[in-house]
Amino acid sequence: MQMKIDTQIRTPAVAGKLYPNNSDELSSSLQRYLQQNKTRLLNKKPLAMIVPHANYHYCAPIAASAYKQIIPFAQEISRVVLLGPAHHEPLLGIATSNADAFQTPLGNVPLDKYTIQQLSQFPFVQVNEAVHHQEHSLEVQLPFLQKILPKFRIIPLVIGQLEDRYISDIINSLWQEDNTLFLASSDLSHYLDYTRAVQCDQATANAIENLQTKNIHYEQACGRSAIAGLLLSAQKHGLQAQTLDLRNSGDTQGDKEHVIGYGAWAFYSPKESLNQAP
Repeated sequence: MQMKIDTQIRTPAVAGKLYPNNSDELSSSLQRYLQQNKTRLLNKKPLAMIVPHANYHYCAPIAASAYKQIIPFAQEISRVVLLGPAHHEPLLGIATSNADAFQTPLGNVPLDKYTIQQLSQFPFVQVNEAVHHQEHSLEVQLPFLQKILPKFRIIPLVIGQLEDRYISDIINSLWQEDNTLFLASSDLSHYLDYTRAVQCDQATANAIENLQTKNIHYEQACGRSAIAGLLLSAQKHGLQAQTLDLRNSGDTQGDKEHVIGYGAWAFYSPKESLNQAP
């Protein structure tokens, strides 16, 4: 008699709200965002990226500038570490999940459960399904990854109140340049007028390019903690940051009175130069 194995699936919370709920429509829209993006490609596989996490209508054109960078290296990436802020539940430390997979309209994405179990050695890491239940900052990244990567597992980490150095400790413990991609999920300034938003987001971009954690404040990026932890790790591993796109909702949807900023960055080893071809 065959035993029944229970599988725990984290079902999508924002499909049909922030991105299409129909698999065909979702796949087509992702393909369109990637094909229409004109950002030049790096000639080196990104080891880490920063990407936005809003409604696709607003931020997907910017996110695509980062995701297209991994297309040439899709066969090489088998693990993605997702880091994003907690929007709905109070959280001290970092929340991961005990689910077997996270679901989107494109299918299930398995978790790297063995590695997640190893993270229990850190006292500030906890399994907390309530934090993940409605959280969109990680979920909206999954369809892009599913569209590009043939096979991969994820380590989903929602970050609450925690010192930057501890976040970097987690990233460093997971560091593998051969098969792992780190994704910090963050939008930028919120509800400034267009001119002030451009100035604020440019300051954030400058800080990211110079790996300056102290020059990024919470009003500049909702995922500030994830970004700061990533920047500290980038310093440790000798990476450089490249701004791929920097715009806001006034650019993508037109209303310029109260905008939200979006940016995309890739982190790479400076051992190989950038491809300057457009």
